[in-house]
Amino acid sequence: MNYISRELSPFIKKDNSLFLECYKKFPVYMGCTNDLSSQDLKEDMNWYIDKSSGFIYLNPLLPLDIVYAKSHGSGSTGRIWNEHHLEFSNFISKFNPKTVLEIGGGHGQLAQNYLNISPGVDWTIIEPNPSISDSLNVTLIRGFFDKNFNTKKTYDTVVHSHVLEHLYDYDSFVSHKSNILREGDHLIFSVPNMEEMLKRNYTNCLNFEHPGWITEPYIENLLSRFQFKIIEKQYFRNDHSIFYAAKKDLSIKEIPLCKDLFTKNKHIFDSFVDSIKSQATSINTIIDPYDKSSVFLFGAHIFSQYLINFGLNENKINNIIDNDTTKQEKRLYGTNLICKSPHVLKHVDKPVVILKAGVYNNEIKTDILSNINCETVFI
Repeated sequence: MNYISRELSPFIKKDNSLFLECYKKFPVYMGCTNDLSSQDLKEDMNWYIDKSSGFIYLNPLLPLDIVYAKSHGSGSTGRIWNEHHLEFSNFISKFNPKTVLEIGGGHGQLAQNYLNISPGVDWTIIEPNPSISDSLNVTLIRGFFDKNFNTKKTYDTVVHSHVLEHLYDYDSFVSHKSNILREGDHLIFSVPNMEEMLKRNYTNCLNFEHPGWITEPYIENLLSRFQFKIIEKQYFRNDHSIFYAAKKDLSIKEIPLCKDLFTKNKHIFDSFVDSIKSQATSINTIIDPYDKSSVFLFGAHIFSQYLINFGLNENKINNIIDNDTTKQEKRLYGTNLICKSPHVLKHVDKPVVILKAGVYNNEIKTDILSNINCETVFI
């Protein structure tokens, strides 16, 4: 494995960091697979905090071709994601773009939503692992948006949704966007509300794909350093996403970071780790009296991998269940659990479902109780 070592903190560029936590032998892929479990890769996940800026980050990083070997369908399933894409499309429309470059378009839902609003917009997507319908009227470029991406085409707007949190090099990414936009052009993006997520102990916040805790102070500082002025910000739910609209402005000055971020951020991270360890222990105690055939774990994704890595007894779980049909009948990577449709609960007397899916909990619980099995017990 060719690890990518971070010799300096990603924000302050100093060697002034404190080790926080190691998640031992964590699965490198957060999706489902048909491969044998013997082929799964597991690596230590080491978290540090920079004493100067308070920025929390993963070190070392894994190679991109390992982490993103294949798509896992994130952001493509569920009512909340549909609402997100629609609301973000409406947010973009406020700025009336004509030529758009979308970075990391994935499944193409955002582009489809926006083109339903404004069919005449020239929309280009650059994405390494696209799963986009051939009928979608966009230009598709397969690849990463990095130093190797060059274009003769002029764009008046760069768009991305849930991409910033995946970056290995924030400066290069934002600098490159600044270089292809002219003064007055727009950068519009959505990011997860990572501070609120970690405060609420959501396990989809930090992982191999999200190697830095990039919260609002860091985003504001980063944009200002590369001549972007924030002109509008909108929250999607209290604990899901933040929409940013920024304009390239050559006159903007750098927005400094607050001085107390180290103490604040370290406390939030330490509390998160303690909480997940406690949750895993507590769940084991609760499910111990039940027969394995009645116990299910919702979410063929990072949520479940976290709990198992932190000590949840996999041997007491019958199946993973997930609404994403592309995951069903496959094995959750890093485990021996096969993913099934939640409809398997119909045939189980008072099934027990372990549900720790963050902001999606209520949506999932309501669907199961209303449409599948009203006697389901949730942990």
